Amino acid sequence: MNTNTSSSPTHTCCGGSTHAASAESGAVTGVLVNGLLDVRAVPPARRHSLIFETYNGFGKGESFVLVNDHDPKPLYYQFSAEHAGLFTWAYEERGPETWRVRIGRTKGEKNAKN
Repeated sequence: MNTNTSSSPTHTCCGGSTHAASAESGAVTGVLVNGLLDVRAVPPARRHSLIFETYNGFGKGESFVLVNDHDPKPLYYQFSAEHAGLFTWAYEERGPETWRVRIGRTKGEKNAKN
């Protein structure tokens, strides 16, 4: 799966610290490793495009865990606007320093990869 970001316009509402930090599992930041996408070291302006690229690479019923340095609530609203009824969202950790959210594609999604 390709998780490189494109040069298309990105959203900047997903701010937060840009310090280099990796997931406790030792995952490389900004790259999907063992089902974790750690965006804490990714520049804020590139985070949403990377997250949506990762999501778009998954098939029906598949998911990944987003690791972030703040509550990604604006990202949830963007998913709701662009993929209403087609995604799942479940918090696994809620701060105060790290948030983990499992994001997935619903099994009934018509346009998802098989």
